[in-house]
Amino acid sequence: MMDNFKMINKGNNMTRTGGLQNDRGHEQELPDAKWHQLVSFIKSGIRILGYICIPFDLTVAMGILIFSEIVGIVEELV
Repeated sequence: MMDNFKMINKGNNMTRTGGLQNDRGHEQELPDAKWHQLVSFIKSGIRILGYICIPFDLTVAMGILIFSEIVGIVEELV
């Protein structure tokens, strides 16, 4: 089985990065799992509300669902 970890030579030490460095050798920040999960739950709640509104007011439902997609973009940035 192939190992996906990169070995980076830092002085005399070889550091196992686990793919957390970009091509320029700079370390990348890991996303905050708790915030990502919280925003994901909020987005799901907004979506459920939007789907519930469909039979009553299509325009309001559409606005809520578009808002949930905006929250989804924010979710990917946390």
